[in-house]
Amino acid sequence: MRAIDTNVLVRLITRDDAGQARQSDHFVEKGAWVSTLALAEAVWVLGTVYGLDAAALATAVEMLLSHRNLTLQDADVVRAALDLFRSRPALGFSDCLMLQLARKAGHLPLGTFDRALGRIDGTQKL
Repeated sequence: MRAIDTNVLVRLITRDDAGQARQSDHFVEKGAWVSTLALAEAVWVLGTVYGLDAAALATAVEMLLSHRNLTLQDADVVRAALDLFRSRPALGFSDCLMLQLARKAGHLPLGTFDRALGRIDGTQKL
């Protein structure tokens, strides 16, 4: 299966460049794999560059999870991260994803200097 990068994900969501959106749609028609790194980068771009708020970011991730032509790496982890992000949007999606990846890999606690993240089960505030 082919894979896609961050800017293809962004075009699939934002549709802000008609030509690139069309090319992105065509490329993923036969299926495409999305790494957790590309997903985390795309969420960062959508929040930072496009100014999407937490609710819109969560909707974008949900759309990618349910996209008929996309296969997200560790989709179960992404869903768990999305659930945590929806309940605690101040954490940021990438922190939620990082924690859930560590949890799945059995590498807890996740050490952090982040006060908010340090209050979540499975982390250790340093």
